[in-house]
Amino acid sequence: MKILSVDSSGLVATVAVVTDDELTAEYTINYKKTHSQTLLPMLDEIRSMTELDLDSIDAIAVTKGPGSFTGLRIGSATVKGLGLALDKPIIPVPTVDALAYNAWGYKGVICPIMDARREQVYTGIYAFERDEKDRVSGFSVYMEQRPMDIKDLADELKNTAGENTVLFLGDGVPVYREKLDLLMEERGLSHEYAPAHMARQRAGALSVLAAEYYRKGITETASEHKPEYLRMTQAERERQNRALQNQERCTDDRTCSA
Repeated sequence: MKILSVDSSGLVATVAVVTDDELTAEYTINYKKTHSQTLLPMLDEIRSMTELDLDSIDAIAVTKGPGSFTGLRIGSATVKGLGLALDKPIIPVPTVDALAYNAWGYKGVICPIMDARREQVYTGIYAFERDEKDRVSGFSVYMEQRPMDIKDLADELKNTAGENTVLFLGDGVPVYREKLDLLMEERGLSHEYAPAHMARQRAGALSVLAAEYYRKGITETASEHKPEYLRMTQAERERQNRALQNQERCTDDRTCSA
C-alpha cells in the first residue's frame, strides 16, 4: 500500500509518502510562506527525489479540517486535482486526530490544541489503549474534534483524564500555555507539552493513520471531497450579520415587503 499525504491545515505545510510500513519521504515546512507557494513545489520535490510514479499510489490522504480556512482550501484543492487527474481515492482524516497520532504510544491522555482565534481552540481528547502486555492495541477518541473555549476544555479534561497526565501539542500551545498551566493546576491535573518534533502537523503520522482508514474502506472520490470547517467562515459570519441587520431594520422601519 502506498499513500501520499498532504496537510496544510495550520501554519505547517507537510507532505509525505508511506509505502506499507516504511516512511519513504516526508517534507515539512514551518516558515513565513503561504501554502500556495510551498505545497506544490514540496510535492514535486518528493516526487523527483524518490522517483515516485504518481500512478503507483493507492490513495491520497488529506486533513479535512478543522484549521485555517485558506490552508484547508489549498490542501483540498491540491488533493482534489491530483485525485481527479490520477483517478485515485481521497482519504479524509480529521485534522486533530492526525495531530494526536504524532504522539503514538503515549501512555497518558493526548490533547491537541489548534489556535482557532477569538479565545477558542480546535481540540479533541485521545488516548492509545494498551493490552495486558502494555503494547499499543488501539487509538481511542474520548472527545471528537470541535471548537471549544480553553476553560471549557480544562473542565472536560477534569472529567476525562482522571489520574493520567495530559500531553498538549499543536500551534495553540504557545498562545495558551500560561493559561493552561493555571487552569490545569486549579483542577489538580498533571500535564506536559510535546517536544518540537511532535508538536506540529506531520504528514508521516497522517499517512499511517490514513492507512488504517484505507483498510477500513473510509475513502471518498475526488469529486466528493470537500473540507470541513466546523464553524462558519468570516465571509459566512459577515453575510449572516448583514442578514440579521437587514431583518432588524425591516422590523423597525416596517418598509420591507413581505
